[in-house]
Amino acid sequence: MSEVKKTIDAERIRKAVQEILLAVGEDLEREGVKKTPERVARMYGELLGGTFDDPNIHIESVFTEPCDEIVLLRDIPFYSICEHHMLPFIGKAHVAYLPTGKVLGVSKLARIVDCFAHRLQCQERLTGQIADFLMDKLKPQGVAVVLHASHSCMTIRGIRKPGSMMVTSALRGIFKRDARSRAEVLSLMHNDKGQ
Repeated sequence: MSEVKKTIDAERIRKAVQEILLAVGEDLEREGVKKTPERVARMYGELLGGTFDDPNIHIESVFTEPCDEIVLLRDIPFYSICEHHMLPFIGKAHVAYLPTGKVLGVSKLARIVDCFAHRLQCQERLTGQIADFLMDKLKPQGVAVVLHASHSCMTIRGIRKPGSMMVTSALRGIFKRDARSRAEVLSLMHNDKGQ
């Protein structure tokens, strides 16, 4: 018997959004909000669709290649939802690994970032999940992940500091234990594109 994939419960979200609209004094029949519960349910399906996705499907595109230099995909746009306030945080990911004879299809690095990002998250955990997953599945000499993101929960509410950027890193293997390798990968991640 095949396993049924879990999905977001759109109907439950729709009902919850109706309750929120009522709680803030809205008229559910007003033209501008009449379809809002359905729209919000679809939105959460998109934004949090990675909750039930298995990142292992992206490791199927591993190729044997005698590469022993850093592989880096830089400036991967991503968005996620902060689990504390359920507001978005949006940024760029830089993901690098030092292979041991196996390389991953380049688009798969971006797909792995999305798979973990499209969940209720905190940026620190997200950064580590990406690094740990690649370390475990590719068995490289090392992995380095750096995320830069702007968090709506501190730019539009609370302290209200637009333009602030949170930076997190997760270094594994050689990038954590060897200062020269760490310096090289971080330099590649942050070098201006024109260089």
